[in-house]
Amino acid sequence: QVQLVESGGGLVQAGGSLRLSCAASGRTFSTYGMGWFRQAPGKEREFVAAISWSGRLTYYADSVKGRFSISRDNAKNTVYLQMNSLKPEDTAGYYCAASNSGRGNEGADYDYWGQGTQVTVSS
Repeated sequence: QVQLVESGGGLVQAGGSLRLSCAASGRTFSTYGMGWFRQAPGKEREFVAAISWSGRLTYYADSVKGRFSISRDNAKNTVYLQMNSLKPEDTAGYYCAASNSGRGNEGADYDYWGQGTQVTVSS
């Protein structure tokens, strides 16, 4: 099993940047595909970005492509989400997740979830 703890959320003005981190426990972190999802109040959870176990493959939702960047450091058991040019519509709780299957853009593709970190973008 793996436990995930997100950090780095906060309040930022539109156009600003934030870097989210997700620290994972366990020695098998490097075998998991990792993803970021978000959920705004009253809305369904949506896929944001994913990265393969090696870090060589990345995937993004169209809504964040060109603004967000996912990366991982397997030596530190950590995955990151760099968010630039933030917009008010990016406001949501952000969750990282780990996938045994290694990839996917659906919540069902992921086996372990963190508790989330809140990102609020003011206009």
